[in-house]
Amino acid sequence: MEPLELVIILLSAGLLGCALYLILLQRELRRLNRQLKRRLEEASRQPLSLELLNPELNQLASHINQCLKAEESLRLEAVREEKRFKELISHLSHDLRTPLTAIKGYLQLMAREELTAAQSDKLMVVQKHADILGERTEQFFEYAVLASAEQEPNMAHISLNRLVGECLAAAVPDFEQRQMEVALEQTEQLFIWADAELTVRLLHNLIRNAITHAAGDLQIRIKAEHGKAAIVFRNPVAAGIRIDPERLFERFYTTDQARTGKGAGLGLHIVKLLAEQMGGHVGAAMQDRELEIRVYLPLSAD
Repeated sequence: MEPLELVIILLSAGLLGCALYLILLQRELRRLNRQLKRRLEEASRQPLSLELLNPELNQLASHINQCLKAEESLRLEAVREEKRFKELISHLSHDLRTPLTAIKGYLQLMAREELTAAQSDKLMVVQKHADILGERTEQFFEYAVLASAEQEPNMAHISLNRLVGECLAAAVPDFEQRQMEVALEQTEQLFIWADAELTVRLLHNLIRNAITHAAGDLQIRIKAEHGKAAIVFRNPVAAGIRIDPERLFERFYTTDQARTGKGAGLGLHIVKLLAEQMGGHVGAAMQDRELEIRVYLPLSAD
């Protein structure tokens, strides 16, 4: 065999070997991609593995596995931390309820006694703050129960107009005490696919938030919008109060407590959780010193 022919044969064999090796590398990369896709789609925790004994590729797979393991550890720790937080809120709510009930009971007994004008004024202040504390405690308790609940909503065909009317009627004494006028606009009868109890709780939180924070009369609209039932609460905001609509539904988001002494608390975050549990969503906007809160719930197909 001529030397030139031998060189050509060796070069051909080398090129063929390189081509086969590249094919094997491509196959292993596709294998890695399939395993990563399976982890994403099926929430699998299976480590990545290779068949080709390539040091660089094996090191890449090892580093990816380490990153995935670290991310999984962080996720599990976040889940455990959230669970501990919910348990803390639940225990704290229970621990606060008992002494608070006793305090309110003794305040009622004191109100029946003969007091001087100064003593009556001081008692009213204490009762006011006890009521605020009671409201915050109830919100904590409601949030703890809602956030830890695993039961599916009892979805049914419900008249939204009827529920809104009933909830507003129950709040009439509170509106009168705040000297607030309520204008309800409902151009059509809407039926939603929702849990009646959760919807009532959602409406009570919206109403309570308006009574506590509105700086004027309340406008409520019920209408169909974007294929869902929309409940729109609109009220003026006091001068000097800064509200970030993008953060309004965050847990523990507060406005300017130094000026008003009234933070947003958990009420609107509870509204968000309740709406999402029933397949809905929430939104908020500020325009001309008026706050608009929107809650969207699924329309009933019946």
